[in-house]
Amino acid sequence: MDDTTAVRADLGVSTGTVARRLGVSPTTVRSWDQRYGIGPAVREGGRHRRWMPEDVAVLEEMCRLTALGIPPAEAARAAAGAPPPAAAGSAAVVAAPVRAARQPGAGNGLPLGDVRQECRGLARAAVRLDGPAMEALLGSVVAEHGLVTAWEEVMMPTLHAVGRKWESSGDRYVEVEHLLSWHVSTTLRRATVGRPGAAGAAPVVLACVPAEQHTLPLEALAAGLAERGVPVRMFGAAVPAEALDAAVRRSGPVAVVLWSQARSTADRGLARHVAEMAFGPRGARVGPRVLLAGPGWAGRVPRGGMLRPHGLRDALDLLSGPEPGPRA
Repeated sequence: MDDTTAVRADLGVSTGTVARRLGVSPTTVRSWDQRYGIGPAVREGGRHRRWMPEDVAVLEEMCRLTALGIPPAEAARAAAGAPPPAAAGSAAVVAAPVRAARQPGAGNGLPLGDVRQECRGLARAAVRLDGPAMEALLGSVVAEHGLVTAWEEVMMPTLHAVGRKWESSGDRYVEVEHLLSWHVSTTLRRATVGRPGAAGAAPVVLACVPAEQHTLPLEALAAGLAERGVPVRMFGAAVPAEALDAAVRRSGPVAVVLWSQARSTADRGLARHVAEMAFGPRGARVGPRVLLAGPGWAGRVPRGGMLRPHGLRDALDLLSGPEPGPRA
């Protein structure tokens, strides 16, 4: 029987099969059985576990709750039908993920530190490679707390923790970072659907400088601008200088955001070129505000009217302000 086959009511499935279905390791399943008593009632030959449909349902609920940030012991009690110690009833379990609780903790070994409960849940789901749980949790956090809080207090800390774990573990956890990044990107892009921005308004151009591949911060900015009704043109990673020039001239943006993750990719000459661009009829020519976003631009204060936002909130406030006046 493979992991996509329904659990037969008369035979059940092995620990390895149920682990594959849930996206966790067999060791995790056995540990939950030993520590929290949520194992199967049937054991083949008195030793080997055989998981029946009702047993698998308990494990699925366990996975769902831990992905939301519920500590494993409380999640096991709730999954087995007992109320968590803090409060009785399922309402307490539902409310727990949206508390802004900040206490030390980690998601299966990730260096999270003092973070929101939802952040720990996202980390646990990421390490398990549990895509559906990540998607559900990210969507609920954005819906409940808004895009900016979701990015600053849940998405970004978890991404940074995975990156630190990758760097310190000999290139392990690469698959965790890739899957987590994909789901974060999917959530951010979904937030822009159906929000084209004010009709007739000049857009904001978002682009990574040439050789820069990190797009998630720009995707968060695009989603935040969409929430505020600001139209966006997102050009993504490693935009060549010639393509950026053409994009600005053709779209006539009110602002251009250039993202650089590392100093090695920051191109100040290109930034100055964009800042000096102007378009429109003679006597009423305008040029875009240029925002230098990302740690790659650290150092000298930008000249020529260029701005350096300090985080997502600051960038959103700068880009939601009045448009610049005509150039001479």
